[in-house]
Amino acid sequence: MRKFAPEMKARIKNILIRYAVSTLGLLVVAFGVAVSIKSNLGIAPPSCPPTILNLRWGAISVGSFTWIMHLVFILLQLCILRRRFKLSLLMQIPAAFVFGYMCDGFIWLLDALASPATSYPLQLALSLGAVVVTAIGIKLEVLGGGWTLAGDMTTAILADETRTSFGTTKIIFDITLVVITAVFAFVCFGTPVGNGFTVVIREGTLILAVLTGACMKLTDPLLDKLVGPIIPSDE
Repeated sequence: MRKFAPEMKARIKNILIRYAVSTLGLLVVAFGVAVSIKSNLGIAPPSCPPTILNLRWGAISVGSFTWIMHLVFILLQLCILRRRFKLSLLMQIPAAFVFGYMCDGFIWLLDALASPATSYPLQLALSLGAVVVTAIGIKLEVLGGGWTLAGDMTTAILADETRTSFGTTKIIFDITLVVITAVFAFVCFGTPVGNGFTVVIREGTLILAVLTGACMKLTDPLLDKLVGPIIPSDE
């Protein structure tokens, strides 16, 4: 038993490191969501439905609608995979709660510090800042290999089932979320972009959808050098 103790300690340490890095990634992505909302120039497609629902039913926070949406994604995965649905995929549930309430925390913090941006240069700067922050957060999630958000996993499963590339499926998936949001906004508020005060869909949405991947080509190598060495190998 004693000879296995060092291996067990090392394994536990490795797991803790991986989940710590992944949790930091979720934290950074959640901050990116809050910054994009504060820009008032449009937010990333995965955050469009929770935000527009919050504008309609303000008693329920953006974070709460976020984890509810992720639970719907997990049910969709279950319907697609059925008996092939692995129990390990249930780890998406705590990830959804963690991410949702991180979003709420940052939204509350930024709301307490300042009102939504009104000048276009500031709006654009915040949108571009959200791109950089989101790119960093996504890479940290990938490096850690701990938490997996249900939206990303659903996209991967749909890509596998339809035998299309992840990138193509991601575009279709994001467009679907934006269209659903626009229709809901138009029905509830008479405009497809928000509620008339807070903007959900605009050029910032396109900026985040298109430039985040491009930004990762610049930030990924840097994070590989800075964070990569502390990530335990799979061996």
